Amino acid sequence: MKRVDVSVIIPAYNEAETIRDVIIKVKEIDPEFEIIVVNDGSKDQTGEIAREAGAIVYSHPYNIGNGASIKSGIRIASGDILVFIDGDGQHDPNDIAKMLQYFPEYDMVVGARSKTSQVSIFRGFGNRMLNWLAGYVAKFRVQDLTSGFRAVKAEIAQSLLYLLPNTYSYPTTMTLGVLRNGKSLKYLPINAEKRKKGKSNISISRDGVRFFMIITKICALYSPFRIFLPVSFFIFLIGFIYYLVTFFTYGRFTNMSALLFTTSIIVFFMGIISEQISQMRFEKSESDRFKNK
Repeated sequence: MKRVDVSVIIPAYNEAETIRDVIIKVKEIDPEFEIIVVNDGSKDQTGEIAREAGAIVYSHPYNIGNGASIKSGIRIASGDILVFIDGDGQHDPNDIAKMLQYFPEYDMVVGARSKTSQVSIFRGFGNRMLNWLAGYVAKFRVQDLTSGFRAVKAEIAQSLLYLLPNTYSYPTTMTLGVLRNGKSLKYLPINAEKRKKGKSNISISRDGVRFFMIITKICALYSPFRIFLPVSFFIFLIGFIYYLVTFFTYGRFTNMSALLFTTSIIVFFMGIISEQISQMRFEKSESDRFKNK
């Protein structure tokens, strides 16, 4: 890969005990990297320590969210490739060099954590279910949907800014946005260490529901028929089973069966119409982007 400008964006909230080591390790890889620490309203000395370690520090006046920190970093970064890495020391900065080897062939490279890197069996199972659902939506084998350790071309990250949420679920949105926009994605196996200090703010129950809603939102935005089709089929199946039960029990076709069959047909055609609207919106967006170049 030819030499390009790289910006390393580190979102941080109360990471005073680990942020210096992360910055130093990133510098050891390449002193020319632009290192940006987005201090998300930390109550400790995270910002001051990061600045002393040589990073560019952008501070939020209060805690807005991990995704908001990523968006702030994208807006102020000047690199051609943006690397996102956590400030808690879980990710090995040495993997950054491995990621950059896949550019410019790929549009985004994501660090896929091994099964042994999962915090708990329950969370690992939840992540696998989300990976499967995202793979169904994107028609691509998603290995680690929620990994925040990734490198992406700057222009692609900037084009997805309007979609990214302010929460920890930004990796989900970015991954699906890249795939549904027809961009290339590479997964790089990594080993993530356990959090060295403090504890994670991610809740599998709260954020799991949020991830599911975001997957549904992205699916509805880019490929709505993949939502409407299974819903239509499910309603039709219920109607068919209900029809068989009532036919063999009462010997007649009931109004409820007719309602379920009709509803399934309506949902089916709503999916077709939504798919066409989505395609027209996408074509217009691509046309406008081409004109602006």
